Amino acid sequence: MQPFHFYFTLLGSKLQKMRYPLFSLLLFAVLHAAAQGQSYRILFLGNSYTTVNNLPQMVANVAASTGDTLLYDSNAPGGHRLKDHAGNTTSLNKIIAGNWDYVVLQDQSQFPSFPDSQVQADVYPYASFLDSLVNAYSTCAETVFYNTWGRKNGDADNCNSWPVVCTYQGMDSMLALRYGVMAADNNALLSPVNEVWKYLRNNYPGLELYDADGSHPSLAGTYAAACCFYTVLFRKDPTGISYISSLSATDAGNIRAAAKAVVFDSLAKWHVGEYDPKPAFAYTITTTKEITLINNSNAATSYLWQFGDGDTSTLPAPMHTYTDYGTYEITLTATRCGRQNTASQSITLTNPATGMNEGYDLHKFRLFPNPASTTLFLELNTIQKADYAILNSHGALIKKGIANAARNTIDISELTVGNYLLRVSADGIVTHKAFTRQK
Repeated sequence: MQPFHFYFTLLGSKLQKMRYPLFSLLLFAVLHAAAQGQSYRILFLGNSYTTVNNLPQMVANVAASTGDTLLYDSNAPGGHRLKDHAGNTTSLNKIIAGNWDYVVLQDQSQFPSFPDSQVQADVYPYASFLDSLVNAYSTCAETVFYNTWGRKNGDADNCNSWPVVCTYQGMDSMLALRYGVMAADNNALLSPVNEVWKYLRNNYPGLELYDADGSHPSLAGTYAAACCFYTVLFRKDPTGISYISSLSATDAGNIRAAAKAVVFDSLAKWHVGEYDPKPAFAYTITTTKEITLINNSNAATSYLWQFGDGDTSTLPAPMHTYTDYGTYEITLTATRCGRQNTASQSITLTNPATGMNEGYDLHKFRLFPNPASTTLFLELNTIQKADYAILNSHGALIKKGIANAARNTIDISELTVGNYLLRVSADGIVTHKAFTRQK
């Protein structure tokens, strides 16, 4: 395998993934820097559109200015296509080394805009091959397709044989179409640099995005690409970037605003978050107080169940027995590769002897105000006496007491800001209401 050559702009990384003694020398500095923000490892496989103005370093500089860290490596020989990378020993060894969070794939600037028969034969298969290799050696990696732009005045070299590329608009639309297909077919992300460029061309025509050849990016063009990549990779608003290279503050600000409008405000359009864990579940009541959970989640490798009574489980599909009848909020947190999402639903267990799930008018108790800052009021209505408990979002007991009047005052001034459950029980029957502690 070829050695890695990483470039650090902040000393921060996921050291637990690294296998080289060199990095142990940087342990304390790296841990300190990593605490300031997110840290990702990324591999760029492209060509001169990647190397001109050093796009990977520009993305790293942009990330560093927000407190984030990008460790990168690249292989980008001039004119290289995806087909070339698929047979390039250096590119293949870098993919096979693994432990990437992202791998960026970019074809030659013209080829994806060619007639469909050529793209079907010489682009799509190699995009799929490289993406499959990434998935095989970096199970948590996401492939990112680098959607490049149409040439400033179209592709004069191929205009006669393929007229659609004679103009910037025609060439750009073909590139967008083909990169969109590659991203969708391979469940990959899309870095829509071409769309950011289009926005800037339309709204700031005096901003020169092209080098003198009308093809490669100027410094402003690379900065626009870097802001686009930062937004896709870190899922953050690019207007928070402070690094501007040697651009004017006005030009840099306009570029960041364009990246926000095009990318950050429409992350789902570029498949960002589309492949995150998606928790979903159903349940069956096996006895009056026992349930079996049915896990219907997608793209998850670990789970945390919170049953609403303070108990939890990390089994994929657990069974759970409650001690009391009542209504409970079940929450499932699904996780994969550091990303997680939650889903919740309520379940009601009814006492077969009484046909009631909460007894008397317990389910009608009032809790107000909500949200609350320092004090909650609990009204029991017709119930004369009840126990209450406050649970945090993980189901842990925070506070408990006895309510024995029509209106009870509960001090919540010592609770941290966040979401909680108030559990009220009377005669062995339990119900819950959610509330929020605000400043």
